[in-house]
Amino acid sequence: MPLPMPQPDARLALTVGPVLYHWSRDSLLHFYADLADGPADCVVLGEAVCARRRELRLDDWLALGRELTAAGKDVVLVAQTLIETEADLRLLERQAQQHDFAVEAGDASALQLLAGRVPLVLGPHLNIYSRAALQEHADLGAERWVAPVELSLDALALINPPQAPVCTREGHPIQTECWAFGRLPLAFSARCFTARHHRVAKDDCGFRCLADPDGLLLSSTEGQPFLVLNGTQTQSATVQNLLGDGAQLRAAGVSRLRLSPCAQGFEQVLADFDAVMNAGAPAAGRAAAWAERGVPGPFSNGYARRLPGMVWEPA
Repeated sequence: MPLPMPQPDARLALTVGPVLYHWSRDSLLHFYADLADGPADCVVLGEAVCARRRELRLDDWLALGRELTAAGKDVVLVAQTLIETEADLRLLERQAQQHDFAVEAGDASALQLLAGRVPLVLGPHLNIYSRAALQEHADLGAERWVAPVELSLDALALINPPQAPVCTREGHPIQTECWAFGRLPLAFSARCFTARHHRVAKDDCGFRCLADPDGLLLSSTEGQPFLVLNGTQTQSATVQNLLGDGAQLRAAGVSRLRLSPCAQGFEQVLADFDAVMNAGAPAAGRAAAWAERGVPGPFSNGYARRLPGMVWEPA
């Protein structure tokens, strides 16, 4: 089924990205049950980080997707970002064979297998940094683009300008989605950094990352938060927060905002983004109250403003 197209002057659609951390099965099911009644427009389901994390199997994700669709949500499956084994390829093939949901390609290695078989979303880890590159991917059948997290808003406006957007093969403007909340995914590796931290083998890790529902903070020798370790993924220590940048996001042609889940307080984050971006509520004071609900920090918005990524400039 094709992805829904945004309408002129429509709301900034809120996409809940895949859970990037290792949560228990019960935690995942409770999280998505709460989302069913919330303001999210789109939910991205699946495991993007580690092939060994299998609290939910593909059949579970598909069943959950059908439930969320019945609740009025647009559902997208996410492909694993780092494809390493035959088992990873078999899972990707099964995602390509299903006909219920679009699939978000996590890496260029997934594009050939997915293109032309399912509605295609371009994930934030694909190297798309120019209009020509975006057009090339649109020609493969992509209908939505999640911009790389380090791109500034003015760069987004140049790559997919609202006045002259890149179009899909059917002539529809390709949708731009921007990472608006959450720790920024920076890199992936075949090694598991969490296992290495605990001095255990990756293939016999005991799933130590279950103890870190928002990742494992790494500080510099000076004691400053620097990175977060999340299994095979490295994230920023700061949390991207574009709650106060609604006007700039719209001017850049962004039609969708990606909110990356955190273990506590995410329901309030989602509600506040909806209130500020789509109901005209003021942003002032909202993010400061998130810490009381357990939302991690500190915040940053440097990349969006063409500054060092760790910089935080209040709106």
